[in-house]
This record gives sequence, structure tokens and C-alpha cells, in this order.
Amino acid sequence: MKQYIRKADIILLIILIIIGVASTIFVVQSKSGGDTVIIESNGKLYGKYSLYEHHEITVEAQDKAHSHNVVIIDNGKVFVAESSCQNQVCVQHRAISRTGESIICLPNRLVVRIEGKGGGYDTITS
Repeated sequence: MKQYIRKADIILLIILIIIGVASTIFVVQSKSGGDTVIIESNGKLYGKYSLYEHHEITVEAQDKAHSHNVVIIDNGKVFVAESSCQNQVCVQHRAISRTGESIICLPNRLVVRIEGKGGGYDTITS
């Protein structure tokens, strides 16, 4: 009877699994915690806040009547606690804390994002 799986095949499989697990851990660990919360309303900067200070910010949209969002920064995380939009996706979004993460409320044109110490973009292409 022929043996289809050899000892070398098992060793190769184990090495590939170890490489996969190690690269997953590296990618997860490489996302750094941010330190600045950027809030933009209607495409314009509304404010910059420290991620490590408690803030409760009510963002009133200037172009829509009765349009608002309440953003809470607490314990190194930020989330939208209240919104006047119908679908409430921004309120249901989990709290964010890492560089590059964002919460977006399309109906109220609100963007809440986290930046690290360097801020800005990693690269810009034209």
C-alpha cells in the first residue's frame, strides 16, 4: 500500500500554520492605539480631542434643522451615544480606540476618527 502523506508534508504543514499564526499576531499588534479624536461635520473640522480625557460632545449639523449627534470619549475609547438619524448605525457601532478606525453617520454627515501621534495619512498617491 502506498503512503500518500509523508513526514515532510506534515512538517511543511506545521511550518505553514506557524507562519500564518505569527503573521496574524503581528498584524493585530501593529495597529497602534491612537491618541487624538478628530470629529468632522459636513466635511469640515469640528474639533480635535484627546482620547484620554473624558468628553461629551454634542455636534449640531448647521445645514439641517434638528440634526445632532452626541459623541462620548471615555477611558481611551470613543463612541456615538445618540443620533437624530433614522437608521442609528453610528450608535450601534462598537467603540473605537485604534489609529485609523472611524465611525461615520452618513445622514448627519458626521465622521469620527482616531489618529495616532504622527497624524495625517500614511501615504498619498496621485
